[in-house]
Amino acid sequence: MILMLLFLAAIFLAYSNGANDNFKGVATLFGSGTTDYKKAVMWATITTFLGSVTAIFLAGTLVKNFSGKGLIPDELIQTPAFAVSIAFGAASTVFLASKIGMPISTTHGLVGTLLGSGMVAVGTAFNFSKLGNTFLMPLIVSPVIALATSAVVYVLFRKIRISLGVTKETCFCVVDECNTASTAFFNSEAVVLDAEVHKKIVVGTNQECITKYNGTIFGIGAQTILDYAHYISSGVVSFARGLNDTPKIVGLLLVINAIDIKYGMITVAIAMAIGGLLNARKVGETVSKKITPMDHGQGFTANLITGLLVTTASLHGLPVSTTHVSVGSIFGIGTVTKKANIKVVSNILMSWLLTLPIAALFSAAIYWLLLKLF
Repeated sequence: MILMLLFLAAIFLAYSNGANDNFKGVATLFGSGTTDYKKAVMWATITTFLGSVTAIFLAGTLVKNFSGKGLIPDELIQTPAFAVSIAFGAASTVFLASKIGMPISTTHGLVGTLLGSGMVAVGTAFNFSKLGNTFLMPLIVSPVIALATSAVVYVLFRKIRISLGVTKETCFCVVDECNTASTAFFNSEAVVLDAEVHKKIVVGTNQECITKYNGTIFGIGAQTILDYAHYISSGVVSFARGLNDTPKIVGLLLVINAIDIKYGMITVAIAMAIGGLLNARKVGETVSKKITPMDHGQGFTANLITGLLVTTASLHGLPVSTTHVSVGSIFGIGTVTKKANIKVVSNILMSWLLTLPIAALFSAAIYWLLLKLF
């Protein structure tokens, strides 16, 4: 029974992870108006699944880290009750956040559950030094690095764009009294608008009023190149997320040799995909629309930085959070453009602060209950 509980807990965690994290890789595709929600979430699902499968070959270090080895005595790691409390505690925390639309970190949740169950199990024998150096430090530093890097790179890209003669133009609608709309473009550097008596400008959302790039690079339209690059960068982010997150969940199964690593990775990948398809909308709206408005170039820059940082961390066995890096990158863009929604960012930061203690409490309570039952 306890082995079955562990398997179900891991699947629940994978599902919750997909619901909260899957859309983050493509949030800028949706937020910038490059594509709609349905196409974005399908692209995220495919590329995340590929990253999860690739993790079989590249992410052994992360699997070992999230088994809890080094944090608590080795004999405790082999107990099913400990693994079950870790999985259920993290899954409950992430699922709750997904239902209210808060983009939290599964990695952060797992760290909290390792702390909660570990303290109940061994008290002061818990290795707080490794917790800080291996887990907490990358989680704290990564969003700061992402924010700074995305801001610098965006400014650099903007200068390159201007030097290449690529300008921005925005599409808007001029509507007359009989509701017949005509489309017009204007160059963002010099705007002249002749208003007529029976006309009015309709200012809409990012979907109705979209900034595009006018010009060519090597004979190819700048907007076409940017759209393809944006899709590729968002795919890289989703791929990196699958590569980074799947081993953390599979590590829970491997601590008691409940399932072969290859089958574990595939099972977790499927559960993550289903969670993203069914329950990603609320978190997707928060990350895509509420942190800051963005155009195609800004979205591409944020995705590019997120993908590079998370992929690098995965290959070096550092358990960074795709959530922290992605939000940090998008906020970096909003800082440069001065359009960031500070209230939304503050709420997200508060949810990050609460993730660890809530996950620790859930995990500790579950572990204590399992010890009484088994």
